[in-house]
Amino acid sequence: MKLLSGVVVVAFGLFLIGLGVLALIKPLRAGLFLQSFASSARAHYTEQLLRLLAGTALVTFAPWMWFPDLFRYFGWLIVVTAVGLLLTPWRWHHEFGKWAIPLAVRYLKLFALGALALGAVILCGASRAILP
Repeated sequence: MKLLSGVVVVAFGLFLIGLGVLALIKPLRAGLFLQSFASSARAHYTEQLLRLLAGTALVTFAPWMWFPDLFRYFGWLIVVTAVGLLLTPWRWHHEFGKWAIPLAVRYLKLFALGALALGAVILCGASRAILP
């Protein structure tokens, strides 16, 4: 379980870094990617299941990370919000996205820096289990 959750946590960190890099070097493509969130019921449920996977992996892997309490709480935050959104009709999420996504696209450089920073923090936290 440790190995599997560790792989998911590292993949999550790398995904965030990749998203941040994409937003900096290909802002139009990143904007299109963000606009696909909650664009359909399938996209909504896929997004929430992936968030649930990442959050569960953080909770499970946190004991082997630097600052385990921080990552455990962050993982639970992701799990709880993902479950909340799974129980919410996707059209409500879609309506929220109509407001939030243009805001993220408008401040895409700030969004990119946040994604890069969060990805780096996750990878640094996971480095405790990876590095001797």
